[in-house]
Amino acid sequence: MDNQEAYQRAKRRVEAKIGFYIHLAVYVGVNILLIVINLSTSPQYIWFKWPLLGWGIGLFFHGMSIFVFSGKTFRGMKEKMIEKEMKRDSS
Repeated sequence: MDNQEAYQRAKRRVEAKIGFYIHLAVYVGVNILLIVINLSTSPQYIWFKWPLLGWGIGLFFHGMSIFVFSGKTFRGMKEKMIEKEMKRDSS
């Protein structure tokens, strides 16, 4: 693996992490706004928990794919399969 390939892999990982942090910031900001709207308009019914929960599940899996399963993603599998095919073609 040469430096350019290592750089490209590192760049993809950093971009994925930045994408997650942007997702997290938008999640926090929008949900704070939803909480304020809910509590100021209809405090007798707490409905903000539903978008908070639904979006939170998506955010959780996004984070898992970035930080826990980063080496086992489909992109990683794709790269391994490409390397395997390249080795087979050079034989």
